[in-house]
Amino acid sequence: MTAPLHEPTAEAAPPASADPAGAGVKKVEGRSLKQIAWNRLKQDKVALAGGITVFVLVLVAVFAPLIVSLLGHPPNEFHQEKLDPLTNLPQGAFGGMSSDFLFGVEPNKGRDVFSRIVYGARISLLVAFLAAVVAVVLGTLFGIVAGYFGGWIDALISRTMDVLLSFPQLLFIISLVSVLPDDLLGLTGSGVRIAVLVAVIGFFGWPYVGRIVRGQTLSLREREYIEAARSLGGGRRHILFRELLPNLVAPITVYATLMIPTNILTEAALSFLGAGVRPPTASWGGMLRDALETYEHDPMFMVFPGATIFITVLAFNLFGDGLRDALDPKGTR
Repeated sequence: MTAPLHEPTAEAAPPASADPAGAGVKKVEGRSLKQIAWNRLKQDKVALAGGITVFVLVLVAVFAPLIVSLLGHPPNEFHQEKLDPLTNLPQGAFGGMSSDFLFGVEPNKGRDVFSRIVYGARISLLVAFLAAVVAVVLGTLFGIVAGYFGGWIDALISRTMDVLLSFPQLLFIISLVSVLPDDLLGLTGSGVRIAVLVAVIGFFGWPYVGRIVRGQTLSLREREYIEAARSLGGGRRHILFRELLPNLVAPITVYATLMIPTNILTEAALSFLGAGVRPPTASWGGMLRDALETYEHDPMFMVFPGATIFITVLAFNLFGDGLRDALDPKGTR
């Protein structure tokens, strides 16, 4: 007799090894925007190389005293014995490079070039970072207010940005530094110059951030979640800082990263023109200025600070470009 229809045959029975919980099935997990951005950034090897270089430069600036104590000499210590007594040029090839003086010594003064470059990183990165913070804070505040409220407020802030963008900041800083006292608000010497550089570079840099934030805010303020926040009784402060600002973090971060190398070049240019930190404080731009007198006879004294500025600015630009591609939700990579 054949088996009843309601009883399964051996061929129709489910296999005993079947996994009822579906352990063998790969689960689909969602990814946050941070994870997506990090995965994109990891695929960009050039941007990662720039980011690693930036990280190393920051460590060098932070631990400058330790690095100099291990590999160099105090930056303002003179070593006349390393100079030719007739020409005051470094003895030996390549500007006096040796295991004791990795980048050689300065002409005329005999100071350790390596130590001064390491300490110069502190000045350049400090001014660049702090000026970028000032510019980002002011630009974000004025840009989001102008974009959200519009009307005469937008017109007033936009015209102010146009005026500041057309102002010659280099000439303003040079004229301002020339009339500043040696003591100001408890700061003395190079501290006064650093504070002025940070304030002026940051003040003249916020319109660039403000324009970007204003344009993004004009687009975001018409989105559905903003209308929903208004309909639920959200106030202006809540909408500005709880709804709009978190969605502006990505473009602000990218532009801040790209602004830092510009600030480094500005600080170097001002130090080159004599409007930067006071000697004998080490500065990359100041070293280039000192190298003008002897670069024909000792080109290495100009090569090392110039190459340091080039590598630093290039690393920041590469990392900023990669970060922009990673945070772009419409990107194809």
